[in-house]
Amino acid sequence: MMPPDPMRRTLAALTSLPDGEELTLLLYREPFPLYALLDREGYVHATELERDGTYRIRIRLGR
Repeated sequence: MMPPDPMRRTLAALTSLPDGEELTLLLYREPFPLYALLDREGYVHATELERDGTYRIRIRLGR
Protein backbone atom coordinates (compact mmCIF):
# COMPACT_ATOMS: atom_id res chain seq x y z
CA MET A 1 0.00 0.00 0.00
CA MET A 2 1.08 3.52 -0.63
CA PRO A 3 0.68 6.37 1.86
CA PRO A 4 -1.67 7.44 3.31
CA ASP A 5 -3.52 4.09 3.17
CA PRO A 6 -1.44 2.36 5.89
CA MET A 7 -2.07 5.30 8.26
CA ARG A 8 -5.81 5.30 7.55
CA ARG A 9 -6.10 1.55 8.04
CA THR A 10 -4.04 1.67 11.23
CA LEU A 11 -6.19 4.42 12.75
CA ALA A 12 -9.36 2.55 11.82
CA ALA A 13 -8.05 -0.64 13.44
CA LEU A 14 -7.08 1.21 16.61
CA THR A 15 -10.61 2.54 17.10
CA SER A 16 -11.87 -1.02 17.55
CA LEU A 17 -8.88 -2.41 19.47
CA PRO A 18 -10.12 -4.04 22.70
CA ASP A 19 -8.56 -2.97 26.01
CA GLY A 20 -5.41 -4.90 26.73
CA GLU A 21 -4.94 -5.99 23.11
CA GLU A 22 -2.09 -5.03 20.80
CA LEU A 23 -2.01 -4.17 17.10
CA THR A 24 1.06 -5.27 15.14
CA LEU A 25 2.02 -3.61 11.87
CA LEU A 26 4.53 -4.96 9.36
CA LEU A 27 5.71 -2.15 7.11
CA TYR A 28 8.47 -1.66 4.55
CA ARG A 29 9.32 1.81 5.87
CA GLU A 30 9.32 3.39 9.30
CA PRO A 31 6.11 5.43 9.83
CA PHE A 32 7.49 8.56 11.53
CA PRO A 33 4.26 10.61 11.12
CA LEU A 34 2.32 7.81 12.84
CA TYR A 35 4.54 7.92 15.94
CA ALA A 36 3.64 11.53 16.77
CA LEU A 37 -0.05 10.82 16.32
CA LEU A 38 0.14 7.72 18.54
CA ASP A 39 1.96 9.66 21.26
CA ARG A 40 -0.60 12.45 21.13
CA GLU A 41 -3.52 10.00 21.35
CA GLY A 42 -2.08 8.07 24.31
CA TYR A 43 -0.86 4.92 22.57
CA VAL A 44 2.35 3.11 23.45
CA HIS A 45 4.40 1.75 20.57
CA ALA A 46 7.57 -0.25 20.06
CA THR A 47 9.41 -0.69 16.78
CA GLU A 48 11.77 -3.49 15.77
CA LEU A 49 13.67 -3.74 12.51
CA GLU A 50 13.55 -7.30 11.19
CA ARG A 51 16.45 -8.89 9.31
CA ASP A 52 14.57 -8.60 6.02
CA GLY A 53 14.18 -4.82 6.44
CA THR A 54 10.56 -4.97 7.62
CA TYR A 55 9.54 -2.74 10.49
CA ARG A 56 7.44 -4.50 13.13
CA ILE A 57 5.47 -1.91 15.11
CA ARG A 58 3.49 -3.02 18.15
CA ILE A 59 0.81 -0.59 19.38
CA ARG A 60 -1.39 -0.64 22.45
CA LEU A 61 -3.34 1.88 24.45
CA GLY A 62 -1.22 3.35 27.24
CA ARG A 63 -2.58 3.25 30.76
